[in-house]
Amino acid sequence: MGAGVRDVDDFSGFVAARWPRLVRSAILLGCSPAEAEDVVQSALERCLLSWGKVQRADNRDAYVHRVLVNTFVSSRRRRWIGETPTDRWPEQPVSDDTARVDGADAVGQALGRLPEDQRIAVVLRYYLGQPEAEMAAVLGVAPGTVKSRLARARATLCTDPDLLELRELR
Repeated sequence: MGAGVRDVDDFSGFVAARWPRLVRSAILLGCSPAEAEDVVQSALERCLLSWGKVQRADNRDAYVHRVLVNTFVSSRRRRWIGETPTDRWPEQPVSDDTARVDGADAVGQALGRLPEDQRIAVVLRYYLGQPEAEMAAVLGVAPGTVKSRLARARATLCTDPDLLELRELR
């Protein structure tokens, strides 16, 4: 089952337009930048193999986001001996935008402390801007489950000490 030239062109255009956002989504889900690119590439490989189904989907972005989330979750199930998880982010280079970098770092760390299901919900809702019904379809859960995950995540983030400290700086 080969993809036609038009299909490949359509897929290439789709990827070119969405690559940065997909990689950033994977980073927000908890991947390192290098791992995020690998996860996105794996997700897009799966999408290319079923590009006809993706094209027929009511919302191609939602379809691809679901594949991305599933690929991310699957990648977490595998053991990689060469990497060691750490509680600390690597030191960031100092720049004139120190406050912005510190804020992004604090948000990244706070997201990293959320349970995976809540972190995925936050990224889909607040970074990708998906409505709750679309999120429920992407995650394969009921809309009420999406709402409760978001509510628990917001409650946790509202009391996160790093984020509270960030609010005080403003």
